[in-house]
Amino acid sequence: MKNTGNLVVLGSINADHILNLDAFPTPGETVTGHHYQVAFGGKGANQAVAAGRSGAKIAFIACTGDDDIGERIRKQLACDNIDVAPVRAVKDESTGVALIFVNAEGENVIGIHAGANAALLPAQVADEQARIASADALLMQLESPLESVMAAAKIAHQNKTTVVLNPAPARALPDELLALVDIITPNETEAEKLTGIRVTNDDDAAKAAQALHAKGIDSVIITLGSRGVWASQQGKGQRVAGFRVKAVDTIAAGDTFNGALMTALLEDKPLPEALRFAHAAAAIAVTRKGAQPSVPWREEIDEFLRQQR
Repeated sequence: MKNTGNLVVLGSINADHILNLDAFPTPGETVTGHHYQVAFGGKGANQAVAAGRSGAKIAFIACTGDDDIGERIRKQLACDNIDVAPVRAVKDESTGVALIFVNAEGENVIGIHAGANAALLPAQVADEQARIASADALLMQLESPLESVMAAAKIAHQNKTTVVLNPAPARALPDELLALVDIITPNETEAEKLTGIRVTNDDDAAKAAQALHAKGIDSVIITLGSRGVWASQQGKGQRVAGFRVKAVDTIAAGDTFNGALMTALLEDKPLPEALRFAHAAAAIAVTRKGAQPSVPWREEIDEFLRQQR
């Protein structure tokens, strides 16, 4: 019998260097920023933190470098209610880095160096086979080597562990992987990359969702930014609106949504209620700067939802 609500996240860890600017520089232009911070990020770690802080029982399969920042990140993750036993420090490798510019509208542009994230190889996944097999759900993104994502999905699928894929950053994926996925959470860009359907409205979202269902995916949740999400289960879809807040920066909003969504689903909340919980977590996150520093705790999410009634 599986433990209630056990989640395994497989993914990336980055140190985010964030610079706030009035406007993004054009090629050849130098602009002066007005706020700089180093925050812990990486899609995998952000989603793990969102799940841990919102109440999930979670273990994280990942790699850092054998550097000072890697050590600091592992300690921080442990404080966020995450089992970090499967996080490895890779010898002679640096922890992943993201260089992020944020403009006055809260939009961001990001460049990434994978560093130790590239060392999360199928051999490490194989070592965690028992952990994945006994979990209720496995949540992954695409900042780790694709063959490792594939290997983990196969183990999960064989052991009836729900496979959840946030297909970010956007890229084409083999049908062999998509056929192993139970729940997929692309944004508009990622949905287009996977289906060839440009998502500009609800009709497009419904078509893209059908195309993903046709590849064998049971639940498709397409995130639409400020318009909420298009949620489609076994071919029946509807748009679920988010909450209106003043965004400061949208870094990790999607990751917060994914991590909190997993917590709610593992607590057996019905999908509409789980989406509302995830929307609340993401709404809080966009009102704060940075990736992990912006991720809310359970009490904050519950309080936010109380105020919406």
